[in-house]
Amino acid sequence: MKTKDIKILLVDDEPDILEIVSYNLSSEGYEVFTAKNGVEAVAKAKKKNPHLIIMDVMMPEMDGIEACEVIRNTPGLEDTIITFLTARGEDYSQVAGFDAGADDYITKPIKPKVLVSKVKALLRRLKEEKKEVEEIVKVGNIVINREEYKIINDGEEIVLPRKEFELLSLLTSKPSKVFKREVILDKVWGNEVVVGGRTIDVHIRKLREKIGDHHFKTVKGVGYKFVL
Repeated sequence: MKTKDIKILLVDDEPDILEIVSYNLSSEGYEVFTAKNGVEAVAKAKKKNPHLIIMDVMMPEMDGIEACEVIRNTPGLEDTIITFLTARGEDYSQVAGFDAGADDYITKPIKPKVLVSKVKALLRRLKEEKKEVEEIVKVGNIVINREEYKIINDGEEIVLPRKEFELLSLLTSKPSKVFKREVILDKVWGNEVVVGGRTIDVHIRKLREKIGDHHFKTVKGVGYKFVL
């Protein structure tokens, strides 16, 4: 997802905060909408369906805690990332925010550059979550169904043992990227058992036989990569 496609709703009853934060986020290329209280926040959220909401706690008409609860119970907004931006640093306020469904809590004052970095970190979480739920991936002529542990190569279904499937899934997640051997061991085998580098070689050899030798390239002394 490109930066210009990411929508952020900024909610605060202080005009200066809205102006400064909105300016800095817009300068990064994000599409920014604003609201000055909880009631407006709920209405804007339903209308704009933002990816991220940055919201003050203490506001007139409807405070941030209540607005967060309403948004969390609104169909289509359950997965929107919500973080509170407020001067209130008391523990009870933070607990109330998390209980209402907030994902994070930022205490102001905060430097614009630090806030932008925090926003980028929150949005990376969104991308990772979306990637996790992407169960069917097509790479060239290969279709990988992560939910059913099934591979279709050039229209032919191939059944792979679990570790071969996970290795293929990892390498195809970023075609042409070189995955270091230690990264492969960590991602595919983790802490299950102690295995050596030869284990990776054996699984790669089996994948070459089943998927096609030309798809798997060895980078000597480093690791492997998948190529189309």
